[in-house]
Amino acid sequence: MSSNTEVRRRRVFYIPGYDPMPPRRYRELYRKESEGQAAISGYEIKVMPGPRHARFGWRVEARIEGRGTRTDVTVLVWSDIVKDSMDRGILATYAQLFRTAWAYVGSGTLFRLMRLRKGPVIAALYPVVILLLQLLFALLVAWGLARLLMLWHPLAGWAGLGAVPIVLAGFRRLDGRFFAYYLMHDYAHCARLDGAMPPELEARLAAFTDDVAAALTEGHDEVLVVGHSSGVHLGVTVLADLIRAGRVPSDGPALSFLSLGQVVPMVSFLPRAWRLRADLAYLGTRPELFWLDVSAPGDGCAFALCDPISVSGVAPTGKRWPLVISAAFTQTLSRARWRALRWRFFRLHFQYLCAFDQPHDYDYFRITAGPQTLGRRFAGRQPSQSRIERPVSRYTDVAP
Repeated sequence: MSSNTEVRRRRVFYIPGYDPMPPRRYRELYRKESEGQAAISGYEIKVMPGPRHARFGWRVEARIEGRGTRTDVTVLVWSDIVKDSMDRGILATYAQLFRTAWAYVGSGTLFRLMRLRKGPVIAALYPVVILLLQLLFALLVAWGLARLLMLWHPLAGWAGLGAVPIVLAGFRRLDGRFFAYYLMHDYAHCARLDGAMPPELEARLAAFTDDVAAALTEGHDEVLVVGHSSGVHLGVTVLADLIRAGRVPSDGPALSFLSLGQVVPMVSFLPRAWRLRADLAYLGTRPELFWLDVSAPGDGCAFALCDPISVSGVAPTGKRWPLVISAAFTQTLSRARWRALRWRFFRLHFQYLCAFDQPHDYDYFRITAGPQTLGRRFAGRQPSQSRIERPVSRYTDVAP
């Protein structure tokens, strides 16, 4: 890995979380928010279409801290896999609910997770409660309709049961407000194989690892992998596979990993997450990269300031990564901005990718488009004093 800390050319690989939306959403988010941050922080940044031959992405030209840079961003597209996993009928979703609840409760994982942060556990319980309340409401409507129909004929009451699927279908059409089905499918996807990597995602990550390996030979000054939410544990596996296979050239660009709003324990605490736990333990000691983990206690959907390796119980001797720091929303957002976002939980979960009106040392656009490598920018930075490192997971084995 190169010791050069100045960046003129950078390649960024962005791994989104569980999201059925097309990747252009992230390009537009980057374009809009980078303009806002540039206006606040006094630098220049421009987003343009990426190279035609490349996978989906965009190019960024910037002048930050008095120096010009060019960055090519590529998105790992797995929204099609997410859509397929969400393509379930109402009955199948309720069956999924009970299987997922059993995976977390029956294994004792849910109670372990509660020892870390209550926010993401409440987020995990939310779709279960909402879907059960919707079912209860549908049954009450059916019961009331049956009573009315029985006034006309004693046997007509059975027709009231037809209201159940109609009411549930109505709730599903309104899920853009409730997010119950969306979250249910998200947690079910994690728990479907008790933490093991789904085969369809395995193949996608292998192709993505090849792309990162190729970028390390193309003359860039830094190759930066960014994982957000459930994209973090995918990034861990990509980088572990890359380094384990000896595909990081010693004279190549700086290799960096930025993990944002991670939910690693939702997977690593499950019984069959052997591969993820092994990848975490392996990556934690590697000198080939610099790993910065950023979260914030104000983000109720993330395991904020929880060291993903340590809490998973697989911290190796000589552990050096990740460097865990806080985005400190209550300090980096003005009071007015914080009040506007405080109860918008999903929006706050994406704040790491957005502009801050009172930025401190974490600035997503300086990191992804500025003239310093991630390692240089955070050299000497101390980890958050309130980080959580105690091992909590019941399952710590790294092989079947």
